[in-house]
Amino acid sequence: MGRRNKKGTGTGIIVFVVLCIFGIVAFGKIRLEEKKKDLDNTIKKLESQINDEKERALDIKNLEAYVQTKKYIEQIAREKLGLVYDYEIIFKEESSD
Repeated sequence: MGRRNKKGTGTGIIVFVVLCIFGIVAFGKIRLEEKKKDLDNTIKKLESQINDEKERALDIKNLEAYVQTKKYIEQIAREKLGLVYDYEIIFKEESSD
């Protein structure tokens, strides 16, 4: 009967160790899944930022092309410098002081 008791104790220890290892693995898996979700969210945010920056780069290229046009140069000359063509007439309001 003494021998049976030792075999049962050894089996119990083995079962306990296996359960502990299973618990550690399960806990690690849960942590890895949470980390994966966080990284997936980060990837989505970064992809969104990349798309936004690509659109911004396209807008900058379009603006660069527009700035090179005669229409833009005329617009700036009129708005900022007040320049007009020789054949144009400018009307100014009188100030009512």
